[in-house]
Amino acid sequence: DEALMDAVTAVSGSGPAYVFLLAEEMARAGVAAGLPEALATKLARETVAGSGELLHRSDQTSATLRQNVTSPGGTTAAALEVLMGANGFQPLLTKAIAAATKRSKELAK
Repeated sequence: DEALMDAVTAVSGSGPAYVFLLAEEMARAGVAAGLPEALATKLARETVAGSGELLHRSDQTSATLRQNVTSPGGTTAAALEVLMGANGFQPLLTKAIAAATKRSKELAK
C-alpha cells in the first residue's frame, strides 16, 4: 500500500541503522563497565546477530522471546527496568520512527 511507504521507510529502510547503533552502544557500555574494547565489540555484535537469527527463526513473538530470557529479579530484569521506563527505549524509538516518517514525507514532496 503506497500510503504506508513513509512508515515502512522509517521502520525497515532506516531500521538497520537502529540495530547497528544498538550494537555500537552496547559495546560502548560494555567498555564503560570494564570490558576491553575488542571483547565488548565482539560480544555486542554476536549478541545482536544471534538474537536477530533467533527472532527470524522463531514462531514466538519478540515479547515472548524477551520474557523467556528475563529471570525475575535478575540482571536482565534490572536492565529492562531502565530500558522500559518512562524515558526509556519505547518512547525514544517512537519519536525516532516518527521523525524518520516525517522526513520521508518531506522528501517525497
